[in-house]
Amino acid sequence: MSTHLETSPTLPPKYLQDDKLTQECEELLPSLPKEKGWVSSHFYQYKGFWHPARQLQGVIACQKHFEAQNSDILLVTTPKSGTTWLKAIVFALVKRMHYHRGMENYPLFMNNPHDLVPFLDLKIYVENQTPDLSSFPCPRLFATHLPFNSLPKSVHNAPCKIVYLCRNPKDTFVSLWHFTNKLRLIGNMETNSLEDVLDRFCKGVSIYGPFWDHVLGYWKESLENPNKVLFLKYEDLKENPTFYLKKIGEFLDFPFSSEEEKSGGILEEILTICSFDNLKNLEVNKSGKLSSGEENKAFFRRGEVGDWKNFLTAEMVDRINSLTEEKFGASGLEL
Repeated sequence: MSTHLETSPTLPPKYLQDDKLTQECEELLPSLPKEKGWVSSHFYQYKGFWHPARQLQGVIACQKHFEAQNSDILLVTTPKSGTTWLKAIVFALVKRMHYHRGMENYPLFMNNPHDLVPFLDLKIYVENQTPDLSSFPCPRLFATHLPFNSLPKSVHNAPCKIVYLCRNPKDTFVSLWHFTNKLRLIGNMETNSLEDVLDRFCKGVSIYGPFWDHVLGYWKESLENPNKVLFLKYEDLKENPTFYLKKIGEFLDFPFSSEEEKSGGILEEILTICSFDNLKNLEVNKSGKLSSGEENKAFFRRGEVGDWKNFLTAEMVDRINSLTEEKFGASGLEL
């Protein structure tokens, strides 16, 4: 059942707003397939995937202007697959020699992970079509939800590294439903029913959807080019975080030394600092806001594996499971 919150109207995040579009984007939109959005008024299908108007503008600008450096690290996720956690872990791992974790002003204590590892398509190129990225220290850490085939050509051509994280589609869907309803309430809109958005999700109409095509694109590339794409599952990362922290370090050419591994302290420290409970309870994440408009606390709901069991009916589960089996088929991928 839809609910309504009586508050003074405020705007949704910048990437979900429909105004301030370039002429190029304004001229492109009428030629694209269009569907009802989850938060924004509409999604537009561009090269097989669905985007809100302003966010699509960021995608196009990123594709045109982003010049990847060989040392760049890109963190790529399907939306609501543990993005905040992955950003925190990789930032702490790569920067472990630059910042002492006992510092009172340690960056992760003072900033939301989304500020430390910004989105190319949802922030940088939404706010500025031709941003100056010269101030980012090497290696540059960026994030994106872009499908593999939609990445800028420079990313495909450079030997930069991609860490990809995905999650069981049932938990992904439930988390996305909760998150987008929070954004709708911020904009003083009625919430979406579970049944309505499940239908759209299964038809592929969700932000950066279809979910299954997004996942398969990176899965196939990880098999063909394992030195460029590291494919991770949220559930595996939750079950064995130490193993995967070391694996990420090795893949990114920031391996833990034998001394670091013997003591074990630094690995445990990183995982403790980046844990869901620790990040959620930091003051910056309880009361702060991102420049794009979201409250930091919106990124910390539960973070549990299997939360879908509290929301989905048996029929809903069967529908998602059948679709997953159909889409992944003989790919060898199981989620």
